[in-house]
Amino acid sequence: MKWRAGMEEIQEKKREIRKDLIKTLEGMPEAVVAERTKAIENRLFEFANFLEANITLLYVSTKHEVGTREILKRSFEYGKIVVLPAFEMKHFKMKLLKVDDLKSSLISGPRGVMEPDGQQCKKVPIDCIDIAIIPGIVFDEKGARIGSGSGFYDRLIPKLPITTRKVALSMEEQIISQIPMESHDKHVDIIVTDKRIIYKI
Repeated sequence: MKWRAGMEEIQEKKREIRKDLIKTLEGMPEAVVAERTKAIENRLFEFANFLEANITLLYVSTKHEVGTREILKRSFEYGKIVVLPAFEMKHFKMKLLKVDDLKSSLISGPRGVMEPDGQQCKKVPIDCIDIAIIPGIVFDEKGARIGSGSGFYDRLIPKLPITTRKVALSMEEQIISQIPMESHDKHVDIIVTDKRIIYKI
């Protein structure tokens, strides 16, 4: 019972951190968010691990994640194989699907976010992913993250090959001193912000 109470306390702290950060993000002027997002994008496309990766797992951003629209477009221009997740809500699973065209390959998914159409996009084995760009709302310098709370990426990260770099995109405002972690929570290796690249301590 003590263990359960401790877990509930951590979950509550994480909910508070997520809520506070969302409030901060929503209070930021659009022009500032756009400027920070562009800086992150440019830093990512100067980052050797990303440039050298051929098969790249990306994501279609939700409201409180770093925007990926331009990153997706540029990835195609750089000749990358772009892989996006399709979400299966019932079993908390993700299918990794190769996307050839952003306009014709995406449909509205169960989370209200565009995702690959399973009818026309081919499945990509998880072992083939060279680099995985992992979304999140809050991070710390040790690579801990708080996402939407659904746990999809905490399930995905351990399945990725050990050689696959797990990289997050974050504005400096989304980095806090410490995130309380539960046993099932997974870290990212690297965080690309608008000001720096953070390697997990």
